[in-house]
Amino acid sequence: MSSDRSDKNMTTTKANKRPHGLGRGLSALLGETSQEESVSAPARTGSSVQSIEIALIHPHPEQPRRYFDDAALQELADSISKRGVVQPIIVRPQGSTYQIVAGERRWRAAQRAQLHRIPAIVRDFDEAETLEIALVENIQREDLNPIEEADAYRKLINQFGHSQDALGKIVGKSRSHVANLMRLLELPSTVQKAVMEQRLSMGHARALIGADNCEALALTVEQKGLSVRDTEALVRKAKTGNVEARPSTRRQSGLGKDADIAALEEHLADIVGLKVDIAHNEQGSGLLSLKYSTLDQLDMLCQRLSGERI
Repeated sequence: MSSDRSDKNMTTTKANKRPHGLGRGLSALLGETSQEESVSAPARTGSSVQSIEIALIHPHPEQPRRYFDDAALQELADSISKRGVVQPIIVRPQGSTYQIVAGERRWRAAQRAQLHRIPAIVRDFDEAETLEIALVENIQREDLNPIEEADAYRKLINQFGHSQDALGKIVGKSRSHVANLMRLLELPSTVQKAVMEQRLSMGHARALIGADNCEALALTVEQKGLSVRDTEALVRKAKTGNVEARPSTRRQSGLGKDADIAALEEHLADIVGLKVDIAHNEQGSGLLSLKYSTLDQLDMLCQRLSGERI
C-alpha cells in the first residue's frame, strides 16, 4: 500500500510540475493563476482569474494589433458562445475601469457572443511593460502582420529606449529580424496597408523598399500576382525604365547557391526570426538548419514547432 501511495505522489508531482525553460514567455511574466472570482468593480491585482464585466473593459490605444479579420473573429465568437472564454485576458486597472494588456481579440469576440462578463487577470503594469507583453503575446500566437510587428518595435524603441538587440531578446527573435521588419515602415502607407491586408507578402514588401514609383509597382505586383523573385526583377527593371515583368528563372547567387534557394532561406528567416540554411542536392533531398543564439530563441522555436500556446 505504501508503494501505491508513493506512486500516486510521484504521479501528482509530475502532473503539477511545469516544463523547465521551454514555454516561459507570458507565464514567466504573469505567474500561475488560481480559480476565477467575480468582479464588477476595480479589483485588487494578483494572480487569480477574475470575472469582470465587459462594459468596464476598454482596449489599449497603442495595442500592436490593429487589423482583425472579421470572419476569424466571428468564428471565435461562435466558439465562445458554445464553450465560453477558455483563456483569460490580461488587464490593468485604470480609474474605475480596466485597460486590455493582452487578449483584445477574445474581448471583441466575447462582445459578439453577447457575453456580459469575461475572465481576466488584473495586474499593475506600467506602459512599457504593457506594450512588451502585448507584443510578446501577439508574436507567440503569430497574430501580428509584419507592419503591426514593426510598428510595435518602433514604439518600444522611440518611447522607451529599447535597442533592436534588446527587443530581439524580449520576443525571441534575432536583431536582424527586428531591423528588417522596421525597414518596412519606410514604405508608403498604401503599400503598408496592402501588407496588413495580406494582399502583399513581407517578401514583396522588402523588394519594394526604396523603389521609385513604389506604389505603382506594388499595384502591378498585386494585379499580376507576381512572385517575390518577379517583384525583385520588376524593381530592377523599373530603375532602367523597363517595368515589364518576366517570370523568374533559376540561377546561381553570388555565393554559388541557387538564387531560389537563397530566397527561400531569406523568406523562412523572416518567418521564424532565425538564421536559416538550406543544403539542397540534385537528388531532391537536403538539410534544413536553424541557428539560434539564445535560449529564448530556442524556447520560441520549440513553442511554434510544437503548436504550444502561452
